[in-house]
Amino acid sequence: MPLAIGTDAPAFTAKDTNGNTVSLSDFKGKTVVLYFYPKDDTPGCTKQACSFRDAQPEYKGKDVVVLGVSADDEASHQAFTQKYSLNFPLIADTNQSIIKAYDVDGGGYAKRVTFVIDGNGKITHVDSSVNTATHANDVLAALAM
Repeated sequence: MPLAIGTDAPAFTAKDTNGNTVSLSDFKGKTVVLYFYPKDDTPGCTKQACSFRDAQPEYKGKDVVVLGVSADDEASHQAFTQKYSLNFPLIADTNQSIIKAYDVDGGGYAKRVTFVIDGNGKITHVDSSVNTATHANDVLAALAM
């Protein structure tokens, strides 16, 4: 079972698409949409990523940060980002420490689960029934901002 609403979001530090070190604490005071997905450049994961890409203006307008997480490495994330012009960071969780901390381990890959984390580091929304084509808008609706 993924972590529950009201739980403190586990801290993490990892590399993003461009090799930059990213920590959850970098976004203190902001709402973070942390979405886990199984694999770069697969049909469902591509639909989901592109839904977040297309909704980025709305997320930025609400001062919400979107981070995608999978067990893929930086090179895979870079290729995926370039191929689909993704406009938000992907986190390379190659040792699956973040996947395990959020309890979304699908046995070598991340289960498709999204967490909304408030500015104080609390999980305020969990979505484990993801419609990949509409996910970004579904999360916006859940944010009710």
